[in-house]
Amino acid sequence: MSVAKDSVLVRVEDLKKHFPVRIGAYAEHKATVQAVNGISFNIHQGETLGLVGESGCGKSTAGLTILQLYRPTSGKVYYQDTDLTLLEEKQLRVLRTKMQIIFQDPYSSLNPRMTVGSAISEPMQVHNVVPRNKQDARVAELLSIVGLEPSYANRYPHEFSGGQRQRICIARALACEPQFIVCDEPISALDVSIQAQIINLLQDLQDEFGLTYLFVAHDLSVVRHISNRIAVMYLGQLVELAPKDSLFERPFHPYTHALLSAVPKPDPEHERNQKRIILTGDVPSPINPPSGCRFHPRCPLATEVCTKEVPKWKEIEPGRWVACHEVTSPDVDTSAGFFKKYNRPDYKAKIKNW
Repeated sequence: MSVAKDSVLVRVEDLKKHFPVRIGAYAEHKATVQAVNGISFNIHQGETLGLVGESGCGKSTAGLTILQLYRPTSGKVYYQDTDLTLLEEKQLRVLRTKMQIIFQDPYSSLNPRMTVGSAISEPMQVHNVVPRNKQDARVAELLSIVGLEPSYANRYPHEFSGGQRQRICIARALACEPQFIVCDEPISALDVSIQAQIINLLQDLQDEFGLTYLFVAHDLSVVRHISNRIAVMYLGQLVELAPKDSLFERPFHPYTHALLSAVPKPDPEHERNQKRIILTGDVPSPINPPSGCRFHPRCPLATEVCTKEVPKWKEIEPGRWVACHEVTSPDVDTSAGFFKKYNRPDYKAKIKNW
C-alpha cells in the first residue's frame, strides 16, 4: 500500500511515562521506573511503524501511553491535530472509536463469560456507533472479514484455538471502524504456523480499510515483512528510526547491529559467515539507568563522552534518525568500526568487568 508521507496521523513528542514504586522489605523506599523516557516520532496515514527492542525496554508501555490507556508523565501525543494529553476522559471517549488496540495474549484479553458476539458488539454499544437492531449483522460481517464463520458469534472463547481467538480480538478492534491500531505483539503467543496467517490478515485489512499500525514485536523478520519503517528502542529510549530496508542493509546504531546479527536467514553460506554479536551483561534497571547514553555499559564503541552526555536524537539523512555520539554523518561506516572494536581483547575485558 502506498503511504502518504505528508499525512501525519499520529505525532509523538518527547513522551515520558514513569511509574512510582516502593522497594525494600517494608516498602519504605520510593523509586521511579522510567519505562518510557523521551521518545519522539511520527506515524503517517496508512503506514505500519514497527517498534522493536529487548523485553522490558518499554515498547508496550509506549503503545499504551500513546493511546492514553496510561496517562503520560510528560510529553505530547497528537492524533491528527488534537493533543490527546490535554483531553479529559469524556473527550477521549469520542476519539476511542478512531484508536484501538490488539493485545498480546488472546486468552486473557477476552472475557470467558461473554460470547464472541457480545465481546465484539460491546464497543458498538459503549460508543453507540451501530444501532442495536443492526449489531448482530455487523458482528456476523466482522467475523467473516477476519475469516471466521458468522455462526461462531454464539460460542464462548474457550471453544476456540489461539489463532481463532486472535482473529476475534482483531474483529473487536475493527468494531468501531478505527483508523489507528496499536498491535501489541499480536503474534508472540501463537504457534509459528498461525503467525503468518495473522500477519497476512493484518496486511489485507490495512489494504482494505486504510488502517495505520504501530506494530510492537520481538521478531525482526516479521517486523521487516509488515512494516514500512522500524524504530529500535532500548531502555525506554529510541536509538534508531529508519525505513525498513535501510535499517537492515545499513544499520547505524551499535545496538541495532547486535539485534540484526541475531536474525537467522535461510542461507547456509550466510549463516556460516555471519558474525554474531553477543552483548555482555544484562539490560540495566529502568529504576537506576546509566548516565549518559543508556547503552554505553554494553557498547564496544563507547567513549568517555558516552558515559556523561545523553546523545541527541538527530536526523542524519532524510527519514533516518539515530541517537549515538559515534554516528555523526551518513558517511560513517559504523559496521566496520563496530566489528573491529568489538573483537579487540581490551574492549571485551572492559565490557566483562562492567
